Amino acid sequence: MVKSFTGRMGGGNGLVYPILGFASFIAFLYLSFGDLWISHKIETKLSFVERNGTQFFLDGRVFYINGWNSYWLMDHAVDERKKPRVKAMLQVGAKMGFTVCRTWAFNDGDYNALQVSPGRFNEKVFRALDHVIAESRRQGIRLVLSLVNNLQAYGGKTQYVKWAWEEGVALSSSNDSFFYDPSIRHYFKTYLKTVLTRKNTITGLEYRDDPTIFAWELINEPRCMTDASGDTLQDWIEEMSTYIKSIDRNHLLTVGLEGFYGPRSPKRLNVNPEIWAADLGSDFIRNSKISTVDFASVHIYPDHWFHDQNFEEKLKYVAKWMLSHIEDGDKELKKPVLFTEFGLSNENKDFTPDQREKFMKLILDIIYKSAKRSKAGAGAFVWQFFVGGMEEYYDDFAMVPWERPSTYQLFTRQSCKLARIQGALPTQKQHLRDFCSQRLK
Repeated sequence: MVKSFTGRMGGGNGLVYPILGFASFIAFLYLSFGDLWISHKIETKLSFVERNGTQFFLDGRVFYINGWNSYWLMDHAVDERKKPRVKAMLQVGAKMGFTVCRTWAFNDGDYNALQVSPGRFNEKVFRALDHVIAESRRQGIRLVLSLVNNLQAYGGKTQYVKWAWEEGVALSSSNDSFFYDPSIRHYFKTYLKTVLTRKNTITGLEYRDDPTIFAWELINEPRCMTDASGDTLQDWIEEMSTYIKSIDRNHLLTVGLEGFYGPRSPKRLNVNPEIWAADLGSDFIRNSKISTVDFASVHIYPDHWFHDQNFEEKLKYVAKWMLSHIEDGDKELKKPVLFTEFGLSNENKDFTPDQREKFMKLILDIIYKSAKRSKAGAGAFVWQFFVGGMEEYYDDFAMVPWERPSTYQLFTRQSCKLARIQGALPTQKQHLRDFCSQRLK
């Protein structure tokens, strides 16, 4: 479930943190972030992330992910006044030991639209996306780039249907015609080819040749409510994933699923939060199993899925939800599983920051245990991070990671624990040595 300030759009062996009281933490922040606005001209060398069975590999070593969501990077890179926030956010992520950020590579027919109309693109916005990718490379951060939204924020499939309707070629005004209308499929393929073959004006690399991009995500949280059988969405996923692979053989690809089980997975229906989840036209196992999809994605929003459970009951469910999907990755899909969004809303009537941290710790701990056992749970991406001064863009999941020391420590601890399993990446070492208690491999 993806949100924005405009509404719902759909972020080891222990660690002794070098901190002695809040004053020491402030001193650490000053030392760590004092250079936040200094331009570093270091050209980071990156390799493509690969998959072998249920694990990701990078330069021959297993690769587990501590990641985050900042959907807003391209949008803010368009405006010169807001552009510094992109670098600031990526630097913060790097300094916390994060390795991958998930963000939008779409904005269809909206304010600061990347795609103004079918096949017509705004070069200024494309240059903003160039900047996001180039800056990510400089900071040693890889990107999961999502290619379209299921919901209306930033255009989404609704905008594609509107374009077809306005041009008199639409089969239906239903938003779900995005998945089956031949004209709309053509629109989307044109968009895909344009983005994948885009030559970055800063790096000189075509996007399909840039290892800064960890993976493409077909669509954020796809649902096809008019066909609960799942056939319509499955056909679309097969066609579009095959098309992407015909253009780009370098990058990994995922669908962008929430993780709900459909009618083709009857033994798993009791894992769904409620009965409605089986009628959304998506099916985690069926959609993720095809050969052109490299890994599975899952989201975690128990407070939006349940309204009659207390907090402890929701935590118990989250553990069941995650372990079920990790087991599917190992036994059914034989592919990695990434939990690409998880969050706890601050609008819950009993919400406290401590409660949110307990929720996040459970998720990170399950990922760590999966990694230690070489299971399919390959990483998690918190929803969502901002830098200071962006309050007008906040949703009910927004966090500025360093504003709450215990939250900051929770994520840096995860970075250390994963690095002790797989070894620190060269781009991580200079940051992890500041707060990891043991020598890294």
